[in-house]
Amino acid sequence: VQLVESGGGSVQPGGSLRLSCTASGVIFNIYDMAWYRQAPGKQRELVASLTSSGLTNYADSAKGRFTISTDNDKNTLYLQMNNLKAEDTAVYYCNLQRTFTYWGQGTQVIVSS
Repeated sequence: VQLVESGGGSVQPGGSLRLSCTASGVIFNIYDMAWYRQAPGKQRELVASLTSSGLTNYADSAKGRFTISTDNDKNTLYLQMNNLKAEDTAVYYCNLQRTFTYWGQGTQVIVSS
């Protein structure tokens, strides 16, 4: 199983980024999926989740700004992030969970003017 993330980078406050996480070696759409992030000196935290039945959940800090979605034909999980703030700066990780849990390698997001 391999999860490959992309889409991170540097952006000014108020900007947008779309993170992608492409999975291989799994039957993608039977997994519960999520995005986590870890800022320097802080614990990893849940940003958004999407169950295999289509239910979404967002951290309070992400509500109204971030959207989690999938393209099952491409085995890809997305996180659209709008109106980014400095406090969104972190390494973002995708996560697939069923019987086992799989993590991506992380992609860095820096929000700074």
